[in-house]
Amino acid sequence: MEQSVHDGGWRGSQEGWLEAAYDALLESGVASVKILPLAKKLGLSRTSFYWFFKDREELLAALVAKWREKNTGNIVKQSQAYAETLAEAMLNVFDCWLNADLFDAKFEFAIRSWALSSPEILGEIQRADQVRLEALKRMFVHFGYSEPTADARARTTYLVQIGYISMQSKEDIAIRMKRIPEYIAIYTGQIPQQRELDRFFSRHGYKPDEGRDK
Repeated sequence: MEQSVHDGGWRGSQEGWLEAAYDALLESGVASVKILPLAKKLGLSRTSFYWFFKDREELLAALVAKWREKNTGNIVKQSQAYAETLAEAMLNVFDCWLNADLFDAKFEFAIRSWALSSPEILGEIQRADQVRLEALKRMFVHFGYSEPTADARARTTYLVQIGYISMQSKEDIAIRMKRIPEYIAIYTGQIPQQRELDRFFSRHGYKPDEGRDK
């Protein structure tokens, strides 16, 4: 194996093992995240795994931590990002749904699938859902909604997106972007300003003119 692949020589690296576990989880589910198959995939010895992880359970825990930090962490972060209006704040949250660097939908689906056979992971999912919903609720409260209304709007916002993920829904980018203003209006009760939409489209590399004839 070339040392440059995982920057750890014959032992590989902790991140290399974690990336291989991540790939296996997404491709075939948690049952495929096993030390020997991962070692073969990486071209490393089985014993090199133990330089970085105590056992398979520690590797699985690292996967869950990676998911929690990225997906939950970024929803919370985006809900707290600077915004002059609630519509703009919601567009900041929507960045998660369109930027895999902020929110990994395939990872989310894999973890939720794992939870179907693991009460422990189901507990992780339920805690994550609560943290995310609370962050969205606080965002609505910050912009003047009462607690009950903020809670309902946060749940509507979040559960629709989880539905997208659970259904593995695929949309053409032009169709998705065309629906964004309507989603914002439904979730927030505000019509997003064109300049807010323009900034949102720009940071996702989308030009509305390109999708008008589709």
